[in-house]
Amino acid sequence: DEGGGVITATIVVPAYKEKPNIRPLTERLFSALSKEGMDKTTELLIVDDNSRDGSVEMVETLQKEGFPVRIHVRTDERGLSSAVLKGFELAKGDRMVCMDGDLQHPPEKVPEFLRALAKSDYVLGTRYGEGFAVDKDWPWYRVVISKGARLLARPLTSLSDPMSGFFGVTKRALAAGRGKVSPVGFKIGLEVYVKSGVDQHAEVQIFFAKREAGESKLTGKVMLYYLVHLSELYRFRFPLAIPLLALLVLV
Repeated sequence: DEGGGVITATIVVPAYKEKPNIRPLTERLFSALSKEGMDKTTELLIVDDNSRDGSVEMVETLQKEGFPVRIHVRTDERGLSSAVLKGFELAKGDRMVCMDGDLQHPPEKVPEFLRALAKSDYVLGTRYGEGFAVDKDWPWYRVVISKGARLLARPLTSLSDPMSGFFGVTKRALAAGRGKVSPVGFKIGLEVYVKSGVDQHAEVQIFFAKREAGESKLTGKVMLYYLVHLSELYRFRFPLAIPLLALLVLV
């Protein structure tokens, strides 16, 4: 039990037209936090890209019901990564967790993230490890793509699931990456990990479900963005690699 009423943790949810999922996400999240005595010290912050779908009204209703949830509506920019970074900027808590608003990331795992962030500066929700599991209805090609994405990122990071968007970071670690972390980086969790120079991290096993409502984000364009982002991170992590390769080719 963390006790007190001072906000020490912020759950950031980037959102666009996620109104159908806001109530179940909020209720499941705070039910899980309440069981661990964390509900009075944690806030939910939704960063909405001007959905105009009733999300604001839904949050206002939840506020009247006593949930510590707020929403920040952006009208001047859009994009998942910049939304996450805006959420971190506005967060009241020193421990911050980013999760999707489509309920593919289980809210019941958030208490584990927060406990891990008390000891580590970065925590990843992973579908891999001893209890590897995804929804039985997950398409086979998504499993293949996910495993391929892991292999491509291996020289950059020891993260077992680099495409995961379910991650947590402390404000201290994020500050170490100030001026380096890009708001246009495609996989913001990987971007933060690499450019903040995190040495050690913790991982939390998750079950990856099908989204409850709305459209899937995984498209060919998404994979192309991932590859472009990886190439930029390789240049950041190994700045001499490309010149050396060019020299070897010339020789």
